[in-house]
Amino acid sequence: MSQRPYSPLSFCCALFIPLLFIHLVYASTSSTSSPQVQTLNTKPDIINPKLPPRTLSSSKKFEGSSDLVQLRYHMGPVLSSAPINIYLIWYGRWANSQKLLIKDFINSISPSTVAAKPSVSDWWRTVSLYTDQTGANVSRSILIAGEYADSAYSHGTGLTRLTIQQVIASAVRSAPFPVDHKNGIYLILTSQDVTMQDFCRAVCGFHYFTFPSMVGYTLPYAWVGNSGKQCPEVCAYPFAVPGYMGGGGPGALKPPNGDVGVDGMISVIGHELAELSSNPLVNAWYAGEDPTAPTEIGDLCEGLYGTGGGGGYIGQVMRDRKGRTFNLNGRRGRKFLVQWIWSPELKACAGPNALD
Repeated sequence: MSQRPYSPLSFCCALFIPLLFIHLVYASTSSTSSPQVQTLNTKPDIINPKLPPRTLSSSKKFEGSSDLVQLRYHMGPVLSSAPINIYLIWYGRWANSQKLLIKDFINSISPSTVAAKPSVSDWWRTVSLYTDQTGANVSRSILIAGEYADSAYSHGTGLTRLTIQQVIASAVRSAPFPVDHKNGIYLILTSQDVTMQDFCRAVCGFHYFTFPSMVGYTLPYAWVGNSGKQCPEVCAYPFAVPGYMGGGGPGALKPPNGDVGVDGMISVIGHELAELSSNPLVNAWYAGEDPTAPTEIGDLCEGLYGTGGGGGYIGQVMRDRKGRTFNLNGRRGRKFLVQWIWSPELKACAGPNALD
């Protein structure tokens, strides 16, 4: 349900608890590694973690796989109608360049997007494998159907899970947005000067549905905040790292678009959109018996971005000539670093940048 901070103190998924002694090396140096260190075969443009012996199993294909994961379908709807209409609410002050970056990511999801491989659209294909009880798949087509700018901070600079619904109500009542019950989801993005209940401490984003008593309708929504000035080492990892990892950790990686806060948001947005599409009313796809605290298809792969990942390693990802780290390509030449998603076919975390 929530994108949790990637921190050993608050990260709930035991599959991916960060280890403090990891660091990244270039593939070109892997051949000179100590005999006591296991490394993965890489290409010149692949960043590869230096791995301690016996960290990984002999198979690199099933990152995050476990017989203990009991992801089940609970008979609720998925977002199968095409297209999925996304209504963006920009809360606070946003630069046009930041808005464009986020919209480029969302507009890269649909299969009609022209982008190099591995692409954002390829990544969403895993999400589209989830079906409802009629056999209808999550739609592969996503459209930004409307935008609303709340630059006046209509509900203040400190929000809660309830006041975020009031933000949605304000947007719906102001008329730029229709009430889209069938195809619509509402994505609230808060600027770096806005605080949110549990932000940085327990969540980096979350999704749920609105209460008729608050908004007048039941509408699926997600919230994601810009952590750039509040907790980039928590919610924009690995573009920023906690101080206690200095000297023993991987060091911060260079964000693909030069904005630590917004580049960090992109993966959280992907996480929440994937879960919102496969579990919009919190009664469809999740693991665990408590629907108020479900483990969803993004939660199962949190912190994992490439082959060999898990146990605190982000996995093998790519780096361009300017040293920017990414694993997916998008429209207009954009590059993004986005976490993997649990595949119902592989019963494992999957991404299109897998090397095996």
